[in-house]
Amino acid sequence: MGRKILIIEDDNHVADYVARGLREHGHTVDVAPDGREGLFLASDGTYDVLIVDRMLPVMDGLAVLKALRSAGITTPALILSAVGAVDDRIEGLEAGADDYLVKPFAFSELHARIGALLRRAEQRDSAREETTILVGDLEIDLLKRRARRGTRIIDLKPREFSLVEYLARNAGRIVTRTMLLEQVWDYHFDPGTNVIDVHVSRLRRKLEAESEAPILHTVRGAGYRLEAS
Repeated sequence: MGRKILIIEDDNHVADYVARGLREHGHTVDVAPDGREGLFLASDGTYDVLIVDRMLPVMDGLAVLKALRSAGITTPALILSAVGAVDDRIEGLEAGADDYLVKPFAFSELHARIGALLRRAEQRDSAREETTILVGDLEIDLLKRRARRGTRIIDLKPREFSLVEYLARNAGRIVTRTMLLEQVWDYHFDPGTNVIDVHVSRLRRKLEAESEAPILHTVRGAGYRLEAS
């Protein structure tokens, strides 16, 4: 199945050669001629693989990768560079690359390495699906019992985590107070307190920092809904 691949390369000859080969294998390919445009295109996280030249105009390849990783973009990336000493390769991997191929190169090897990156990403995503719940940019890590929005770690108390986990498992649906009492508090009767409202209000403050879009919504007369806008 074809994948979406971004080549960030200022050498037109190399970019055209790689893009043509990848398209012949059924992939969709975009090309960015400098680091700044490459960072802009890669920042939406829609590409399956990035091929990044190390020496780029405007913004070099290492700076592009560091910016992407800092922003939480985990798209597999391969550095394609004429600079290939051991220290250079280590520096590239430490900047966020998943692989490093030195020019000149054989296209067959590049394609094989892209295939390996895709397989590792699929395995990682498969394992991640079993241990995490994603609602927009909110990630619930069920193993570490930790939540985060983008790169911001959210400090949650045990009951708050149970609450957001239940809401996340029902993301997009209305969750009533009765459902929360039964599933999060294990109450099978209404204790007549405002315990739900207090916890939801506290959770909302933690989930929605000042610059972040609302994600925990109150549905008047019905309950609550966790949903990314």
